[in-house]
Amino acid sequence: MPLQKKEVLLNIYPRLLLILIGIATVHLLSALLLRHFLPHQEMMCELSETILILLGIIPLSYIYLLHPLLSEMTGRLHLASKVIENTIEGVTVTDSEGTIISVNPAFTVITGYAPEEAIGQNPRVLKSDRHTPDFYARMWSDLLTRGHWSGEIWNRRKSGEAYPEWLTISAIQDEHGVTTHFVAIFHDITEIKQNEEKIHYHAYHDALTELPNRQLFNDRLALALTHAKRNKNSLAVLFLDLDRFKTINDTLGHLIGDRLLQEVATRLTGCVRADDTVARLGGDEFTVLLPDFHHPERAILVAQKIAASFELPFRIDDHELFSSTSIGISISPMDGESAETLMKNADTALYRAKESGRNQYQLYTPAMNERALERLDMENDLRRALERQEFLLHYHPRIDLATGRMRSAEALIRWQHPTRGLVSPGEFIPLAEETGMIVPIGRWVLETACAQNVRWIAQGLPPIRVAVNLSARQFQQENLVQMISDTLTTTGLDAQYLELEITESVAMQHGEKSLVMLRELHALDINLSIDDFGTGYSSLGYLKRFPVDALKIDQSFVRDIPHDADDEAIAIAIIALAHTLNLLVIAEGVEQESQLRFLRQHGCDEIQGFLFGRPLPAETFVSVLRQGAFALPEDELLTV
Repeated sequence: MPLQKKEVLLNIYPRLLLILIGIATVHLLSALLLRHFLPHQEMMCELSETILILLGIIPLSYIYLLHPLLSEMTGRLHLASKVIENTIEGVTVTDSEGTIISVNPAFTVITGYAPEEAIGQNPRVLKSDRHTPDFYARMWSDLLTRGHWSGEIWNRRKSGEAYPEWLTISAIQDEHGVTTHFVAIFHDITEIKQNEEKIHYHAYHDALTELPNRQLFNDRLALALTHAKRNKNSLAVLFLDLDRFKTINDTLGHLIGDRLLQEVATRLTGCVRADDTVARLGGDEFTVLLPDFHHPERAILVAQKIAASFELPFRIDDHELFSSTSIGISISPMDGESAETLMKNADTALYRAKESGRNQYQLYTPAMNERALERLDMENDLRRALERQEFLLHYHPRIDLATGRMRSAEALIRWQHPTRGLVSPGEFIPLAEETGMIVPIGRWVLETACAQNVRWIAQGLPPIRVAVNLSARQFQQENLVQMISDTLTTTGLDAQYLELEITESVAMQHGEKSLVMLRELHALDINLSIDDFGTGYSSLGYLKRFPVDALKIDQSFVRDIPHDADDEAIAIAIIALAHTLNLLVIAEGVEQESQLRFLRQHGCDEIQGFLFGRPLPAETFVSVLRQGAFALPEDELLTV
C-alpha cells in the first residue's frame, strides 16, 4: 500500500472507530429498551451478535492497516542491530548514570572484555593512567553542556596494555530533553599511531645509518645552546668527514661504501656519551654535539678518541679497509652563540684540517674565517678566469738520458691573476677539482697545448710530444675520448705528438671502465703515461693490462736520492718493473747531478726537473726547442 494512502487511513481511521463505537452503543441501548418493552430473546441475541461482530471487525482492520508499517520498522531495527553487531568500531551503551548496559562484539575484540564482564560496570574499568583528572572533567563538561564529545584518548585493555583510540560519545535524550543514555563509539588507532611514529622517525633520522639527520641535529643544537646559555656552560660542535672515502666508494662500489658508513656511525656513537648527539648530514659528513661542559679540553679528548678509533681496520665482507677522518671543532660561546655560526666555523676548521694533511683535528680560529673568505674570493675569480683569458701555459722539457735530446715537454697551467699576480697551481687546482671547474679548464689546456705544438711544428722547430695532465673529474667524463679526438681534428695536431698523463689513483679508481677508455685513447695513436707512480693504490694486475707507454717515478722518491736507501730501492724497483713490462721510465723532480747519475746508472730512460730549468711560457720555450739538446754530466753536447 502506498505510504500516502496509509497516512490518510491512519488519520481517518480513529474518527471512523469512534463513529462505529457510537453506532454500537446506540444499538445496545435500543436492545435494552426493546427487551424492556418487547422481551423477545431471539431479537436480543441477534442484536448482541451484531454488536460483537462490529466490535471484532474494528481492531482486526486496524491491525491489517498497521502491519506493513510495523514490518518495515522491525526490518529497520534488525538492520541497525546487524550493523552495530558487525561494525569494526566498538560500541558501548550506558544508562544516564554511566553504567554499561550493552556492548557490541567489536568492543570485546578491542578491549578483551566479554559482554558479561562489561555489562553492569562503569567505563572507568577501561581507564589508563595517561590522562589527568582535568582531562576527564573537560570531557564530561562537554557531554553535559553540548551533548557530544570526540577526541583521541588512551584506554587500557583487559590484558593491561594501554592503547590509543578515537572516541566519540553522544548523549541520548527523550522527548522532554532529559538524558536517558550515553552511546560511545570508538576504534583502535594503534596502527595509525605506529605509522605516524615511523614517518616522524624517518623525517628526523638518516635512512642508512639511523643516526639523527641534519634537521634533528639542528633542533638539538638550538635547544642545547639555550640550555648552555641559561646554565653558563659551554658546548662543542665537531664536524668531520672521511678521508678519501670517494676512492673506496668508487673502487669497491656503493654497497661497500654504504656498509663502511654504517660501521663509522657505530664507532662514532661508541666514542661519546648517551647525552651527546652523533648525526649524519649526508655523504661521508658527520657531526657530533657535545652539550653542557665546563672545560674545552673535553672536545679535544673526544676528537682524539674518534681519531684513535679509526686506527683499527673496518672489516666488511672479505675487505679490510683503513680510513681516517679529519675533524673541525667550534666551541660556544667563544666561537659563536648561534647554531648557524657554530656549524659554519666547525666546517671552516674541518677544511683547514684537510688542507693541513688530513687525519687530524683543528680547533676553529678567527684567522680561518679570513682564509675561508679568501678561498671564496678565489673561487669566484676562478670561475671568471677562463672568459677573462687569465690562464697561460708553461712548458717543462723532458730529457732522454741516453742522448740528451728533448723528447717531449709537459704543459703546466698557470694563472695570471690581475691583483694576486702569478698564482701557483697548488693553490687553485684543488679548488678547481672541488668545484668542477677543472673540466672546462682541462679542455682549455688540451686545446691550447695542441694548437701551440702545431704552431711550433709549422715554424720548422724539432717536433716533440706535448704532455697534458688529465684530472680525475675529466677522466670520469663519458665523452672524454670523443672530446680529445675532436680537439686533434680541430687543431690539426698528429696524435703521435700528444701524450696524456693520468695519475695512478685515477687510473685504478674505475678498473674495467678505465681499461676501456685507455684502449680507445691508445687506438688513436696517443701516448699514455702513468703519473705519480708508487703513491696510489697500485694494482699490477691492471697495470699489465693497461695500454700505457710510460711510468713516471714520483718526485717524492727522487728528492732524497742518493742519500735515502729506501728511495733508491723504490726507484730501482720501479725501473725494473717498467722495463719488464716494456714501458719507458721517466723520473720527476730531478734537481741535482747526483740524482741524474744514479738514475742513468740504473737505466732510467728520461728525466724532468729544475736541473734543466724551470717551466717557461711558450714564447720563451722556443729557444729551448731550438737548442734541441742538453749537455749531460760527463757527456759531450749532443745535437738533435
